[in-house]
Amino acid sequence: FRNLRIVLNYEKISYVLNTPEPNILPEGASEAECVTYQKWQDDDLSARSYIVASMSNELQRQHENMPNPSSMILHLQELYGEQSRTVRYDISKKLFRMRTTERLVNEHVLKMIDYIEQLEAFNFSIDGELAIDLILQSLPDSLS
Repeated sequence: FRNLRIVLNYEKISYVLNTPEPNILPEGASEAECVTYQKWQDDDLSARSYIVASMSNELQRQHENMPNPSSMILHLQELYGEQSRTVRYDISKKLFRMRTTERLVNEHVLKMIDYIEQLEAFNFSIDGELAIDLILQSLPDSLS
């Protein structure tokens, strides 16, 4: 969902994910109310289009008639949330258990950085100091 959020933020329409649909305008609504209402409708349609366009054909069929982007995202999280948790767990387990020999330090550090970046994609951030500590503790005592 990270790439999708980047696109929605760039287009300045991510607010529709967290903002409820405005009520239908009453007769005699002001021009400002009409403009605001229409902008939300247009941005909602754009967000739904971006979301559906980023899916496989099968997921598109399941989501194309959903009423708003929020319900699409919620459904995707329900479908893939547990899977994401399992993947995140597996990556973190590999990262925290990594050890290396003296000969392969460069490849080892690059692999650890890759795991850290993969975890960030799951909104599991490891600050710089902890990352350094993890790398240092994974090295053999002869290199510490």
